[in-house]
Amino acid sequence: MTVIIDYGVGNLFSLQSSLKRLGETAVVSGDADVIRGADRLILPGVGAFRDAREKLAKNALDKVVCEASYKGKPLMGICLGMQLLFSRSFEFGETPGLGLIEGDVRPIAPLLPKELKVPHIGWNSLKMRGKPEIFKYVEDGDFVYFVHSFAAMNCEESILATTDYGVGLTAAVQRGNVLGMQFHPEKSGDTGLRILKAFCEM
Repeated sequence: MTVIIDYGVGNLFSLQSSLKRLGETAVVSGDADVIRGADRLILPGVGAFRDAREKLAKNALDKVVCEASYKGKPLMGICLGMQLLFSRSFEFGETPGLGLIEGDVRPIAPLLPKELKVPHIGWNSLKMRGKPEIFKYVEDGDFVYFVHSFAAMNCEESILATTDYGVGLTAAVQRGNVLGMQFHPEKSGDTGLRILKAFCEM
């Protein structure tokens, strides 16, 4: 069973629908006992980092998520959910993250050529580093869907894939059983479903 963590931020039910298409038992829940009983966890998220971090801390769900990851349970963060996995974010000041992956979340605007818009919205290809298990059903160069204004930086050792948006931006990361996807697998068509399929087999 995969539990999609409901903490008041995220595109929960399209993600649940995608998992059900794969035949996976997928539950949306903010209940600590349900989260602890999952085989694997997905931390979604859209919006601002600080607000999401505060909502996750409500009812100590941040501690529940970290405890599960420490026990080796597969955990995938998606979009803002991925950013929450990092040490800290510099969105509207500095805010600590969950610290499950070392690195910072910083704005992409200062890095981009002037003609490129922020947020980065649309389909971009993945440039993989090796062939990690989470990408076993997809190919280097496959396209996925992004919506973001911030990206993970100073995390070189954890990067699984980058994408080119005028500059190379972190697209996917992994540290042990903890994974992050800056793009939205649930909005990335067949490629996204294949990535979720690989996650459900972890």
